[in-house]
Amino acid sequence: MSSIRKQAYQDVLHRTPKHSEPVTRISEIFGENVFHLEVMREYLPEEAYKSIKEAINTGARIDRRIADQVASAMKDWAISKGATHYTHWFQPLTGATAEKHDAFFKPVGPGRAIERFDGDLLVQQEPDASSFPNGGIRNTFEARGYTAWDPSSPAFVIGRTLCIPTIFISYTGEALDFKMPLLKALHEVDKAAVDVCQYFDKNVNKVIATLGWEQEYFLIDKALYNARPDLQMTGRVLFGHSPAKGQQLDDHYFGSIPERAVAFMREFENEAIRLGIPVTTRHNEVAPNQFECAPIFEECNLANDHNQLLMDLLEKIARKHDFRVLLHEKPFAGLNGSGKHNNWSLSTNTGVNLLAPGKNPKSNLQFLTFFVNTIKAIHDNADLLRAAIASASNDHRLGANEAPPAIISAFIGSQLTKALDDLEENVKAGKMTPEDKTELKLNIGKIPQILLDNTDRNRTSPFAFTGNKFEFRAVGSMANCSQSMIVLNTIMANQLRLFKASVDARIEAGDSKDEAILKELQVLIKESKKIRFEGNGYGDEWVAEAEQRGLSNLKDTPRALAVWERPETIKLFEDLNIFSEREVLARQEIEFESYIMRVQIEARMINDLAQNHIIPAVINYQNKLIKNIQGLNDVLGADAAEASKVQLGMVKEISMHLNKMKALCDEMLEARKVANNIANIGDKATAYCDTVKVFFDQIRYHADKLEMLVDDELWPFPKLREMLFTK
Repeated sequence: MSSIRKQAYQDVLHRTPKHSEPVTRISEIFGENVFHLEVMREYLPEEAYKSIKEAINTGARIDRRIADQVASAMKDWAISKGATHYTHWFQPLTGATAEKHDAFFKPVGPGRAIERFDGDLLVQQEPDASSFPNGGIRNTFEARGYTAWDPSSPAFVIGRTLCIPTIFISYTGEALDFKMPLLKALHEVDKAAVDVCQYFDKNVNKVIATLGWEQEYFLIDKALYNARPDLQMTGRVLFGHSPAKGQQLDDHYFGSIPERAVAFMREFENEAIRLGIPVTTRHNEVAPNQFECAPIFEECNLANDHNQLLMDLLEKIARKHDFRVLLHEKPFAGLNGSGKHNNWSLSTNTGVNLLAPGKNPKSNLQFLTFFVNTIKAIHDNADLLRAAIASASNDHRLGANEAPPAIISAFIGSQLTKALDDLEENVKAGKMTPEDKTELKLNIGKIPQILLDNTDRNRTSPFAFTGNKFEFRAVGSMANCSQSMIVLNTIMANQLRLFKASVDARIEAGDSKDEAILKELQVLIKESKKIRFEGNGYGDEWVAEAEQRGLSNLKDTPRALAVWERPETIKLFEDLNIFSEREVLARQEIEFESYIMRVQIEARMINDLAQNHIIPAVINYQNKLIKNIQGLNDVLGADAAEASKVQLGMVKEISMHLNKMKALCDEMLEARKVANNIANIGDKATAYCDTVKVFFDQIRYHADKLEMLVDDELWPFPKLREMLFTK
């Protein structure tokens, strides 16, 4: 066994669970490190408190005088929590979060200082923006970028730092982050949904998009992680023969959680609860060492902030427990990968979930209105939804028998399928008679108020209705939820606007309100029917059927990202003031660059591991076999040929795999050189996909065969059977 593996095993053997300080009542610590409204009520004057509350609810501008009062109160509260620094916490287009810490401390004279934090420092900061992805919006020498306070997401304290959620924009006003366009999309879906709600309830003046994410991840002992350069550099294992036992017995799924993992979970959950993240669920996932956590639903912007914060917490707390967290969508070939299911719905200020069936025909007509419009939005923008979840890492997961396919479809269940079919057939083209209206009201009224147990869950569907929400199951575990939520809320806002315009036109033409709504729903049901699929999304039959239906199957990221530059995509975002054309194309370029760099890093890592680690270890073992054969020849003479038959066969087999692996590595290197000379970034990404990435599995095949031939003592890396079953 290599010295690295030996040391890793020694470290693992001495691990014991590290228990954190016990917490008797979770409810007592919930949000204790968050500057939420109840804390503001305690620290702020009444006028300032009301102003902040209005800004949160309506987006009203905060006066500078009020900002000073909030900053002073926020500073006093943070200092009472032990904070010495503050930071504008933002989400650049790297997919991670960013922060620059500044001290409250300010010298005011010889030997004297005060803690200072005023409205100017709260509302706006100027971090260096030159090294963040910008897609050509700005040059490297143009470093100016601004962070601006988002009052709708409360500040919080981590360690000794006050963190203030902010947007991040360029000097010329373009968004350089995920938060600003998400806030715009949420604003637009709010306006459009309120307008439609007015058909049913005049008391509705605000609609909130809600999000409940489910975060999957793997835990790996840090010693074994550190002994795998591929995990450190790429987040996934590039080589490794499948263990004899993986997940085929289904004995890990929902099983007893290992003690070390539970100790880790308790601590990160407690920290999450203190930060106001309402994490309530934990369990073993399908693959060995794979787990999931999930919170209660929250307002979409806040939920996204909480997911970004939780991913950071997972990493930090895991290190304290001698683990490393893997958030890559597919860290281990042959085992289920990880997703981040985005459960999305719309709720009104009157407490109504617009995607939950009601108690009577009126509330059910409202439900059907938003339900059918959602399906229509998915139908018309399926390629854009696919683009929103595209990444080099998620490509490994989508379409495998563990995750939804790259084909976007919607599952709604048998009862709602029948309800839509009935509605499609029953609405009359002309004026409706009283009997027609009565029949429709009776049919609509039959929809069960709670469909959670009346609609089965289709885990193979990328976009499934689950009783009172849609679950976007194709989002990757590493992804920032904002990317998919920007698109989903934008397309929904656009569809609701189109729906209202059509209904209003029908009313002006003489239809009653209910007739106009029903007739328009009938049109939408017919036009969006092909996106609905109730069967097995994992089957090859669905791929063929989807093609017959005319549905897109964008199998890889470069093809999916091409959707961003379509004229209809740019027009959609411009019309709703979410992105300018420049911002859309900049984000496409950033995604292309990210794809290229990730595939390039993996290609370089494969070459490194093969040339500098595997080949020397294989040759070392081959030399031992050759010495053994030579020794048998010396001792046995003429009888040596029969005695060394196995060893000689192994030498030949090893040489065959070694030669092929080396030749493929050399071919891949040449393909990478060609791809690097392509000027157009989209073409370059496609070349990396089609001519470089194709070598990965071929090289791995030979490396994994060699792993099973070479003496275990000489293999340089921890094997999958060792990494996946450590407690």
